[in-house]
Amino acid sequence: MTDPHRARLYEELSSESRRYLASYVLFNQALADHLGLHPTDVQCLSLLTAEPGPLTVKQIAEMTGLTTGSATRLVDRLERGGYVARTPDRQDRRRVLVTPVPERIARVAAVWDDLGRSWQTLLDEHTEDELEVLIRHMRRAHELSHAQMGRLRSRPKPD
Repeated sequence: MTDPHRARLYEELSSESRRYLASYVLFNQALADHLGLHPTDVQCLSLLTAEPGPLTVKQIAEMTGLTTGSATRLVDRLERGGYVARTPDRQDRRRVLVTPVPERIARVAAVWDDLGRSWQTLLDEHTEDELEVLIRHMRRAHELSHAQMGRLRSRPKPD
């Protein structure tokens, strides 16, 4: 039998998680609207700038869960906007690498830095142990999300 207190905590966590995720999606939409970008483009830029080096369109597709065709269109939009550049891979000339353009990324970073001070204040309320728990949870949630995206994409769509 499940502990009633733990069951209540799971229920509360579920409710707060839905609110958190919805608020993040809506925040991402507001940020994208402010920058004149598509919300997926904003997330792709975030993922690209978190990587240590350039990526191929295939890698971007894998990271975002998009098809390679959709990822190509996403990169096309970002390239037209000056946010990324395509360059030939020096090790394999058949491949093209997608690299963020620092000057254009600075436009997004300036908005994020302005808003980020409030997030920093929120995080300052936590102990180092609590921050480690948050980091571990986010890492594991990221891994689980990617696994769940794969499961969803392999299933037939409901009627």
